[in-house]
Amino acid sequence: MNLLSTERQQAILEQLDNEEKIFVAILAKNLGVTPETIRRDLDILEKEKKLKRVHGGAVKYHQTNNEPHFEKKMNLRYDAKAAIGKKAAEFIHDGDTIMIDVGTTSIHLANSLVGVQRVTIVTNSLAAAEVLNNRLENKEFEGKVIVLGGMTNPTQKSIVGALTCKMLKDFRFDKVFLSCGGITLDNVSDYDLEESTVSSAMIKRANQVFLLADSSKIGNESFYRICSLSEADYIICDQDMPNTWKQQKLETMLQWITAEGDEQNEG
Repeated sequence: MNLLSTERQQAILEQLDNEEKIFVAILAKNLGVTPETIRRDLDILEKEKKLKRVHGGAVKYHQTNNEPHFEKKMNLRYDAKAAIGKKAAEFIHDGDTIMIDVGTTSIHLANSLVGVQRVTIVTNSLAAAEVLNNRLENKEFEGKVIVLGGMTNPTQKSIVGALTCKMLKDFRFDKVFLSCGGITLDNVSDYDLEESTVSSAMIKRANQVFLLADSSKIGNESFYRICSLSEADYIICDQDMPNTWKQQKLETMLQWITAEGDEQNEG
């Protein structure tokens, strides 16, 4: 097997998607190169924060750094998030009771909601609540917005904490729309413990769970686990499902929905 370095490194990452740890000796044998070549590949991938070197091989990279400020996140992968939010809004129908969590992709969902009637929207996002209230005032949709109580997180424009979780126990939702920091074949995770705890509580109160995740989140794992991937019903992403995920028969677990931007639809 004679692969270019970039192809070889991609093959390494694909194998790591399916295993907790990969080994230099096995990779060298499978890819037909020397262990020294594999070690160089692992060094490069570690510098790119795509994995972490350990004795004998490598494990998945776990990102534990602080979550970027909300305003900064709004400008990251803006077009992808806008396409995801627009596609997610198509799944909200007349009479639905829904939950929208915190996160910048959720703002794009709120901005895309139009024409539906008698919807009840519950949210712990201060930013989403403001957008939804303005759209209600402008009669772009008809219904009501309920803001959960709790402790504010000013940098993320969110409401979190024990009181938020306690309030959620009194609700039942048709659909919950969740942003996240990372999705692997095993888990859905996020940066913030408090927000992740609230997200976990939301899932328990919903009939259908929609994960809103741009492609940078796929295969990544953030600080705190929200739920197992098997608890989700839909993933809405700006790219198609990775081939390595298709090989795991993920389609039998949930529905993957690809959101295309306006420029792609025009073609």
